[in-house]
Amino acid sequence: MKKLLQSLFILVLFAYSAMAQERTITGTVTSGDDKQAIPGVSVKIIGAQGATVTGADGKFSIKVPSTAKELEFSYIGYARQTKPITAGAINVVLMPDAKSLDEVVVTALGQTRKKNTLSYAAQQVKGEELSQTRSANAASALSGKVSGLQIIQGNAIGGSTNVVIRGSKSLTGNNQALFVVDGVPVDNSNNNSSDQKTGRGGYDYGNAAADINPDDIESVNVLKGAAASALYGSRGANGVIMITTKSRKANGMGITINSGLTIGHIDRSTFPKYQKEYGAGYSDGYDSGDGFYLIDVLGNGIKEKVAPTGEDASYGAKFDPNLLVYQWDAFDPSSPTYHQKTPWVAAKNDPSTFYETSISNSNSITLDGASDKGTFKLGYSRNDERGTLPNSKVLKNIINFGGSYKITERLTASALANFSKVDGLGRYGSGYSGLNVNQNFRQWYQTNVDIQEQKEAYFRNERNISWNWKYPSDQMALVPRFTDNYYWTRYQNYENDTRSRIFGNASLNYKVTDYLNILGRVTLDSYNELQEERIASGSKDPGMYSRTDRTFHETNFDLIANFDKNLNDNFNLKALAGVNIRQSLLNDTYSTTNGGLIVPGWYSIANSVGTVDAPVENYEPREVDGIFGGATLGYKEFLTLEGTFRRDKSSTLPVGNNAYNYYSIAGSWLFSKHLEKELGWLSSGKIRVNYATVGNDAPWGSIKNVTLLKGRLAQLNFLPFR
Repeated sequence: MKKLLQSLFILVLFAYSAMAQERTITGTVTSGDDKQAIPGVSVKIIGAQGATVTGADGKFSIKVPSTAKELEFSYIGYARQTKPITAGAINVVLMPDAKSLDEVVVTALGQTRKKNTLSYAAQQVKGEELSQTRSANAASALSGKVSGLQIIQGNAIGGSTNVVIRGSKSLTGNNQALFVVDGVPVDNSNNNSSDQKTGRGGYDYGNAAADINPDDIESVNVLKGAAASALYGSRGANGVIMITTKSRKANGMGITINSGLTIGHIDRSTFPKYQKEYGAGYSDGYDSGDGFYLIDVLGNGIKEKVAPTGEDASYGAKFDPNLLVYQWDAFDPSSPTYHQKTPWVAAKNDPSTFYETSISNSNSITLDGASDKGTFKLGYSRNDERGTLPNSKVLKNIINFGGSYKITERLTASALANFSKVDGLGRYGSGYSGLNVNQNFRQWYQTNVDIQEQKEAYFRNERNISWNWKYPSDQMALVPRFTDNYYWTRYQNYENDTRSRIFGNASLNYKVTDYLNILGRVTLDSYNELQEERIASGSKDPGMYSRTDRTFHETNFDLIANFDKNLNDNFNLKALAGVNIRQSLLNDTYSTTNGGLIVPGWYSIANSVGTVDAPVENYEPREVDGIFGGATLGYKEFLTLEGTFRRDKSSTLPVGNNAYNYYSIAGSWLFSKHLEKELGWLSSGKIRVNYATVGNDAPWGSIKNVTLLKGRLAQLNFLPFR
């Protein structure tokens, strides 16, 4: 009975989703003070995915599902506002929120500052804003919430998210922002193949930062400029996403449960519209002179019309329901139309029927507690995402723990650990490849082919019954010429992957005086990854199996002294000095079979027909040692002057030329403090000026490469650059 009720519940949700229609909502956002338009206001759908920002004229346009009831409008310095969705335009007046400027935010290396004293660009997002839509990816959940932050994500389940702050900084290098979780730099590498990255085919395995649990985030602070992130060295050159996880603030215990269900389907309005006048073939008469092969199908000496199955386009004979011809299904012995002619008409079910309804559910539970002596937190999150393509899913399990304990009045110990396991199956093929059915549907297809009949053909015996027979007159040529059965591709030529990861830190903080404390911290980020890809025997291409085994390990050792003291009633001085030792190791091995598989269906390197090539191995140890310092002088919280310095020494550069420096100087004037009486409508006005330099080392192995230069061998000698 329970299973029946669950099934009925899902069916009801599916029916409701199918009936839902998107509509476009427009409007204008203005300021309550001067009635002027406000550009860059974040407009977000409450309870569903989707967001946009207002243009220079304050206007916005956003598509919302019929189930959506409210829109939320937010902009820095203004009070957040929620508006119900109505039939007409929605015009919003935002009022200044002076209190938001006094918020305390987390900046570089865990320093806390009042927002109105910052002399560089930074913007904070609350954790509840990220978890409302139950996104499995914390990075993609930032979309539309931070000005200057560009989030680009494909529609593939578990796909990569491109996180760029204030545009690209490099034409060839990495432009991704650095993620830091409670002081732990988190590797956000994209480990897709070079072919996948350049559009030549492959799978999108996503970014490693997707292992961060969105339900565990208390706040996100985005450091946008080089002056804001200079203390992180070259890693912070593209900006920093500072993530602070949740912890209990008041004494006692609590339990938090979050649950969400998302149902989706493809947007058919963006799907190709197929012409229904002409069928398989090119502008060629073929054997019959009017677009068909002539083949003795029944072996009775009579040649009859057969659709040109070996072609992959629809420029052939004009459809005629009165014309009967042999098509691809007539050569499948298991088909009910085997050796039978069928009407020459456009298919009833085009490729849009290939896609399934995606269902994703996200559930989490957190237990936390606090006392005068310390805090603790234990949480578990599970996200099960099933895509719109058949046989596709990504399952993510995350356990997180955090705690702190006041050993003495001056000494506090704390620790944080996050363990995640991500299992992927049937991720979407991408680029120009037969593994990417989307590319095939949009370029190579016959409009007389019924997708649902292809589905039935595969599931009758799980064989590769393709519409694209090489040449149906020859039994040996009843094999796919260019395209496999799409269901064979999804259920046989699939990938699977798994990644197990742990990141966290342990620290001791000693309060020397009321204004000086010393922090010792060790952070760890480590993961193991396996990616397996296969092509089944019987496919258009020879059988194949490949595997990539990858491990990554990074440890940071930090020792930081923090100083924060009011020098008198007017001046405050904040300063820090510290050292950082970063050690990392990337180790991966790629192996593949050669020439096919000996035993069909057995996926092992040992099952290779030909001699296996030596595996491609990569071993990249690296160390960067840094010293840094900074000072901030504030005057009555409206004048701020600060500067930072960092010097790094990298193992990837030649000895003697392996050190490089970073500098930043910044100042700000909160001039609205002096105009409160004259300009009461001005909630906040600030002038910021900053200058910073950043440096970078060379890619691993650069100084060891031997390269042919002008006919002679030479060893390259890289220098640090700014």
